[in-house]
Amino acid sequence: MARLAAGYVAEMAGREAEGIVSLEETGDGRWQVGVEVVETRRIPDSTDILAVYETELDAEGELIACRRVKRYSRCQLKETS
Repeated sequence: MARLAAGYVAEMAGREAEGIVSLEETGDGRWQVGVEVVETRRIPDSTDILAVYETELDAEGELIACRRVKRYSRCQLKETS
């Protein structure tokens, strides 16, 4: 499911997945997967802008929903509210 979600995000956002940050089965056969991507590459790379996209897939791996839920600098140490 994680690989499928990463592929969906890459296709929709036009960027390759940097990694999977969360994976959860919701209990009804659906999966929520958090996929991290680099939205803006900068020099030095510690200042890259990253984003997390949350996807929801059904039991067959079909995409139900995809949304960007977080955007931040790679060097950001603490999560801000």
